[in-house]
Amino acid sequence: MRTFANEPYPDCKVLKKNLFLAKLLSHLYAGCNGEVTSVCMYVYQSMVLEKDYPEIARILLDISKVEMHHIYLLGKYMLLLGESPIFSDMSCNVNVNWNSHNVYYDTDLKTILEIDIESESLAINDYESLYVSIGDECVKKLIERIILDEQIHLEIFKKLYLQISC
Repeated sequence: MRTFANEPYPDCKVLKKNLFLAKLLSHLYAGCNGEVTSVCMYVYQSMVLEKDYPEIARILLDISKVEMHHIYLLGKYMLLLGESPIFSDMSCNVNVNWNSHNVYYDTDLKTILEIDIESESLAINDYESLYVSIGDECVKKLIERIILDEQIHLEIFKKLYLQISC
């Protein structure tokens, strides 16, 4: 099962340094529902489901690898914009360090998929909200490309949920 879009990611470049935009990206990077949380949550879910649901566990691990690539790209863009990519949400002018309490530690498959559907939906909304509010076309291209992956993840989780609900 393909867990990422076919389109290439854009080259890492920005129009100019912009600390404000870098801080906005930090929310997508390390906010409570950001990419760091997604990676940690999907890896955890993969481990706890591996015994009873090995195929779903493999899919979750594959998705976590795509999310990890998003972390890398967002961090690179934050650096280009002039901000260090620490694991902290700086979008509200206060550094809120990433915390493992952001991860939902559930072990029930149905609940896990419900959480994942909600998380991917929130991520897409966060990316789309930032997209419409910024002017840097280079960063917008990155956001467009990441949204494609997140939409695939959402569809995967919805399909898996329907399969277990039948």
